[in-house]
Amino acid sequence: MKRSAWRYLFKSEDIRNKLLITFLLLALYRLAANIPVPNINLEALRTAQNATGAAGNFIDLINFLSGGTLANFSILAMGVYPYITAQIILQLLVPIIPPLERKMKENPREAQSWMEKWTVILTIPMALLSAIGQINVFASLAGTSVIKNFGFAPDQILGSSAVLLTMVGGTMFGIWLGQLISEYGIRNQGLSLIIFSGIVAQIPNSLYRILVDENNRWVIVVVLAMLVLTIFAIVYVQQGRRNVPVMFPGRRVGNRMSMPVRSTLPLMVNMAGMIPLIFAQSLLSFPALVASFFANSDVAWVKNLATGTMSIFGNGSPWYVLFYFIMVFAFTFFYTSVLFEQQNYGENLKKQGAQIPGVVRGGPTQRYLSKVQQRITLPGALFLALVATLPYIATNLLPISGRSGLFLLTSSGLLIVVGVVRDTFTIIDTELKLHGYEDRLIS
Repeated sequence: MKRSAWRYLFKSEDIRNKLLITFLLLALYRLAANIPVPNINLEALRTAQNATGAAGNFIDLINFLSGGTLANFSILAMGVYPYITAQIILQLLVPIIPPLERKMKENPREAQSWMEKWTVILTIPMALLSAIGQINVFASLAGTSVIKNFGFAPDQILGSSAVLLTMVGGTMFGIWLGQLISEYGIRNQGLSLIIFSGIVAQIPNSLYRILVDENNRWVIVVVLAMLVLTIFAIVYVQQGRRNVPVMFPGRRVGNRMSMPVRSTLPLMVNMAGMIPLIFAQSLLSFPALVASFFANSDVAWVKNLATGTMSIFGNGSPWYVLFYFIMVFAFTFFYTSVLFEQQNYGENLKKQGAQIPGVVRGGPTQRYLSKVQQRITLPGALFLALVATLPYIATNLLPISGRSGLFLLTSSGLLIVVGVVRDTFTIIDTELKLHGYEDRLIS
């Protein structure tokens, strides 16, 4: 009989304190998520939330991924996504700007500190643009601003600045809580757990909406079955590895030379994780956010162009689904290539004296591994693009009543939940082993 080390979870004071700190900080985040911004126009907010079609789906998507904070236009309405977007932009700039790439290779620790500083700095303008965009999108749906007297006229600037500073401050507060979790709670999981907590908080409401809105009980069974199968597929693909054989040289022990060690280098099928989804959604929502500034223009052709742009890039439209599939597929390859080049496996293996059988060390090894990574990324990219568009395909194929079940199956939400749970369990298991708690066989 095998006894799991997890039964010692709360016996270790250090692990117990980390878990309690994590739970308390997440509870504080969820508490702040219910604080609305100043001067909220509740009637306009309800009108915007009741919008149907692509616009309503777009609002539901933002609300779901922000953890329901848009339901009352909370100070955390943007979540921590401006920070993640800024992080992605800087990571993509590294291979494009040679001095940055050299800095990353020559002094990784200093480069990492530089990246963290500029990510926070870039988050502020990204959060400001996102806040103005969200207010404009809601205003275009409601026909009036969701924030009373919002604008940039001389008599409006003070109140509008207070609202924008509050929303940006809420985002920075969420980022700060995530960093505290990573430092004092479950390490390196702060922002992931912040996003995870918001999504999980919305799942009961999504289930309730399915049960209430759907008249066909078999549709409920099909939707829940799709949910289970999708989770299983995500776990299966996320765990996928291609183990490349590597020979490490023997070591001298006294007067003896040990035999070479045969090992493997695991290459992930989906190295990019959920980043391509976030980046594709950010880019696809950008035209709609820009168009929202001109939706109420007095010039007819400008207003028509803005309305058409919002319709084409509205979440759930056929063009949106097609662009989303293509962009997720393309960004998976692009981001995987960026991450893989930063790893620099060829030089690292050469420094250790290791070699892939039949492949020359250094540059040829890096090129060989790049080809292998590209081949295994192909099914991973196709899978990611399919999962990303699955909610929209399911809505068109099944008689699902609009918005009730679509966002329970949202791709980003499922990938985040499954990924965070898997990573958190791995980290806790590692912590238990570091504290001497191992799985034991007992007779």
